[in-house]
Amino acid sequence: MNRKQNKLYFSTSKVMGILNLTSNSFYDGGKYNSTEKILIQTKKMINEGANIIDIGAQSSRPGSDEISEDEELNKIIPSLIEIKKHFPNVLISVDTYRANVAEESINNGADIINDISSGDLDNKMFSVIAKYKVPYIIMHMLGTPKNMQENPTYNNVVEEIINYFQQKIETLHDLGINNLIIDPGFGFGKTLENNYEILNNLEKFKCLEYPILVGVSRKSMIYKLLDTDANQALNGTSVINTIALTKGTDILRVHEIKEAVECIKIVNFAQNK
Repeated sequence: MNRKQNKLYFSTSKVMGILNLTSNSFYDGGKYNSTEKILIQTKKMINEGANIIDIGAQSSRPGSDEISEDEELNKIIPSLIEIKKHFPNVLISVDTYRANVAEESINNGADIINDISSGDLDNKMFSVIAKYKVPYIIMHMLGTPKNMQENPTYNNVVEEIINYFQQKIETLHDLGINNLIIDPGFGFGKTLENNYEILNNLEKFKCLEYPILVGVSRKSMIYKLLDTDANQALNGTSVINTIALTKGTDILRVHEIKEAVECIKIVNFAQNK
């Protein structure tokens, strides 16, 4: 990950490994509930080729309730410190929509802030990003995790999300924030049809001139379509990741690293033939 003209750019697609510190995430909630387990999983992801580790303590699955800021901090900060101590060269992204959590994380070694609300859930977030100039992932979400899937409605989902990002980017530019990554927000206030319409038109998001992150790992857009469950959605994840890569995706956010790395290697080889 390098900077060119004060923007991020990627010479090849990267893999972001998901490290959930939550007890109620839809797939691996409660699995990494000790420092030892967190470090073992981090080492495994790095060894398999993860470029970024994304840690989060607040579940954003549909219908989920908020945890307190103190609880979020108490889960993230000690884990962040331990990961940085044992793996000082790995990039750490912190998945939070709270400005105070973002600031404490940055002060303890976080390299990137991943905000599912693009500042909509905490109006102090942009000030924190402007102060520290860290790369900032902005995602589109209709509503909040609690209500986002109740009745998501769009006239044109792709155009509306692109317009949303254009407005956010203009605001962020005015604050001197240029190191951005765009996440269309698969599954965050979208119907099954909306998700696949976004996937089918993913290349249109390149007009924003920022790196694109895709996070579909084991989500319901896969297992509902295939009439299975999250535990059986790895193959579907790889299929969608491959499609996303052919449309210019720069970062794959995933639970399983090895398979994502293989997707990138195959697509890169095929496209360079």
